[in-house]
Amino acid sequence: MQPHHATAVEKGILSGKKHLHFIGIGGSGMFPIVQILHKKGYIITGSDNNESDILKMERAMGLTVSLGHKAENVVGADLVVYSAAIFQDNCELTYAREHNIPTVERSVMLGAISDSFENAICISGTHGKTTTTSLLTSILIDCGQDPSAVIGGKLPKIGGYGCVGERDLFVCEACEFVDTFLHLSPDIAVILNIDDDHLDYFKTMENLKHSFHKFASMASRLVIYNGDDANTRDAMEGIETRRITFGLGPHNDYFATDLKLHDGVNFQYTLHHRGQPQGTIVLSIPGRHNVLNSLAAIAAAHEMGISFSQISGCIGDFRGAGRRFEILEQVDGVTFADDYAHHPTELKATLETAKQMDFKRVWAVFQPFTYSRTAMLLEDFAQVLSIADRVVLSEIMGSREKNTYHIYSADLAAKIRGCSWFTTFEEIAEYMAREVRPGDLVITLGCGDIYKCARMMIAKRKALSAASKPQEDAKTL
Repeated sequence: MQPHHATAVEKGILSGKKHLHFIGIGGSGMFPIVQILHKKGYIITGSDNNESDILKMERAMGLTVSLGHKAENVVGADLVVYSAAIFQDNCELTYAREHNIPTVERSVMLGAISDSFENAICISGTHGKTTTTSLLTSILIDCGQDPSAVIGGKLPKIGGYGCVGERDLFVCEACEFVDTFLHLSPDIAVILNIDDDHLDYFKTMENLKHSFHKFASMASRLVIYNGDDANTRDAMEGIETRRITFGLGPHNDYFATDLKLHDGVNFQYTLHHRGQPQGTIVLSIPGRHNVLNSLAAIAAAHEMGISFSQISGCIGDFRGAGRRFEILEQVDGVTFADDYAHHPTELKATLETAKQMDFKRVWAVFQPFTYSRTAMLLEDFAQVLSIADRVVLSEIMGSREKNTYHIYSADLAAKIRGCSWFTTFEEIAEYMAREVRPGDLVITLGCGDIYKCARMMIAKRKALSAASKPQEDAKTL
């Protein structure tokens, strides 16, 4: 592990370039970068192995997108950008190197974009980055700030994963995975929390905290951090940049009191700034964890000069980002939802929120992501998934990894009472269509492609319902 600060060379990587080729262009992290650079006038091409909604949206933008990786896809490119999931022996990367076409990883390109703005707000943390970045972006848009943004989830307000504004203001997620956030140039750095993730890379919590310390030290004007989180407080020791805190405790600069559910699902609270009450904040996104996410967004927006009255009016209109407890559809009394949660802490927050709702049973349909995370946190996964009434697992999505851990979903299933696991989404959809009952909530969980399974379950349930209706009608005659 070698922590990395963005270099002058990296910041100037777009100089003199016109045609940019993206390997893994269908990724949610790639898409907003593609959107921004396309709008700035660059010629964009790309490739990906998997068909997806993002590829469809990119084709609708007029981009040339190839399904499958081939060397000829790179011909004519001035610069090749690749995602972290791409192996170094990829044929397109190999072609670029053999023909002296510069190549950069996606995080380096994001860093170059962040450096081009005078006001870059970079939001980091193990959990909550997408929701907080989405909420802050929504507030800024609603208050006429016209920001550019890179978000790890789809924000309905902007119809995508990023936007390009006219003002010199940029909001982006800052991911700690393999120290990618150290390529960024934050003016304001936000740290939501620090939890035990990506330990296949960081090895220890001390290393992880050290990287967050480096990220905070790069902020040119301000660090906003969770004053209730012990790991985050440790990481902030010695930071000389101006610091402000948020949390539930009154020792924070921005804090919440009088928390209560206002509709049985979503919280409201009294907002305080430096000890003084500023009014009531009413959330339209579920879960206690989103109180903290909202406080972080409020702090960033207020520090950018937006009044509390403006902020509170915007927050109530925010109903979440895509794949963040996103209600998809109700079929025959069964509610289907989808969530990006892939770490035990996130799963716990999502499933506890689901259990507070008025459903008869909560089904967790989980796709474990990466062998290393599954192996290292196996007991934690088993414990939090057991919050659900029923658990169904798909096979582990290895992504960038090979299964050197010899870990399988069957190993996790064995630790969860009554858990079922299947090799394919098709099998899961068939099983779920038969087993669910009116009043159930089915929530797909994971950061891979489990959302595809959600659609398949909905389609299967509809088909089963349609097939049974003629019989039911006949009985009533």
